[in-house]
Amino acid sequence: MRKSITIFFALFLIFIFAGAKTSAQVRRVQNLPNYNQSPYHFGFILGINQMLFSLKPADSLSYIKWDTEQYPDIFADSVTLYSVSPGANPGFTIGILGNLRLGKYFDMRFIPSLSFGERRINYLINIFNEGQGQMVTTTKSITSTLINFPLEFKYRSTRLNNFDAYVLGGLQYSLDLASQKKAQKNTSEITVKLKKQDVYVNVGVGFEFYTTYFKFGTELKMGYGMNQLLKNENNIYTNSIESLRSKVFLLSFTFE
Repeated sequence: MRKSITIFFALFLIFIFAGAKTSAQVRRVQNLPNYNQSPYHFGFILGINQMLFSLKPADSLSYIKWDTEQYPDIFADSVTLYSVSPGANPGFTIGILGNLRLGKYFDMRFIPSLSFGERRINYLINIFNEGQGQMVTTTKSITSTLINFPLEFKYRSTRLNNFDAYVLGGLQYSLDLASQKKAQKNTSEITVKLKKQDVYVNVGVGFEFYTTYFKFGTELKMGYGMNQLLKNENNIYTNSIESLRSKVFLLSFTFE
């Protein structure tokens, strides 16, 4: 994902400089020439997301002594937890887009959307039975269905024929419909439970292409959650984490 972000920003700069040079030499017929003069317009988005956790393990993790009540789903005389790390699977996002023109190059966007994804927390555990140790990895999967309400401000470049680029920033409120905060406690497997609500800071870049009938855009956006999401339930899976916050990457395609 870091390579993708680097490549995307590099292309952003290359397109801006190359486009500026080209526009000084070649003028083409513009599609939708008055599109950006409209006070508002609407559209929809389709996207691929990757939901992650920004995770900080507890201090001196490998020296913590765990009571047997704190790992009821692990059959062992004693355990030592060596590391905790986040993981993710790709998901998808759909939504509708509303755009309000604030100035020649400034817009405000409201994009209510629905995101589906899955995050993982991987635990590297040393299990001791009758004096014999065995290293195992236990994974807790957390499925999320987020309703997102982002309010963003967009700054566009000068239009170069049928192309422009932009940067954006804003805030987003999200509600997790699949939160496991209220999961049943009588199951044999311990689940890691999250709080339902979060607030994100969003930043991103994008490109827009004006076709004959609509404007098509591609955008890369990063969202950083501000809230501590973990619900501590005094077990090895939650007490081993000091801080758990959300981080989301979204590659989306817009049709306006």
